[in-house]
Amino acid sequence: MHTDPLPAPRLQAWPLPYAHRLQSRPLGNVDLVVIHCTELPDLALAREYGEREIHASGTGNSGHYYIDRDGSTHVFVTPDRVAHHTRGYNERSIGIELVNAGRYPDWFDSRRQTLDEPYTDPQIDALLGLLGHLQRELPSLEFIAGHEDLDQDRVPSSDNLHQLVFRKRDPGPRFPWSRVLDACTLVRIRP
Repeated sequence: MHTDPLPAPRLQAWPLPYAHRLQSRPLGNVDLVVIHCTELPDLALAREYGEREIHASGTGNSGHYYIDRDGSTHVFVTPDRVAHHTRGYNERSIGIELVNAGRYPDWFDSRRQTLDEPYTDPQIDALLGLLGHLQRELPSLEFIAGHEDLDQDRVPSSDNLHQLVFRKRDPGPRFPWSRVLDACTLVRIRP
């Protein structure tokens, strides 16, 4: 059952310093939204990580939208640019990052692989409003996925190199998938 969409959140433009260097794309090519959690304690640190230029092109890893715990929504990269947020899916997707500590600061410690922090109601309300807004603005948008659905690679754990852990676990088990899927018409994909 799809409920009436929430109004679009107030989008606060906060472009990354290198956003103009990211590859441009036709919006008609965007058919997927990928939900992430920052796995960092706050928006300030997420911004710091997003500003890091780690690619030869002078760009870094970032989502398009960041939603803080209070529901404030920041645009780091506009949808007409390819942001680096999900290997193999960037050219066709929009990345939405929810501020959440996740496994921080021991992402790959085998003893800390659960994401226990719940998402806040203002955060999920803002996400639902943003998803409705994106669906109205991008008629080609059909699909939604969690980062963990699309990147299932395993890496050696930091505490035991003989034990593998998932590289990405977000948005994790506390993410309210049923609430989100009931509120939008996007279809969840899991390759």
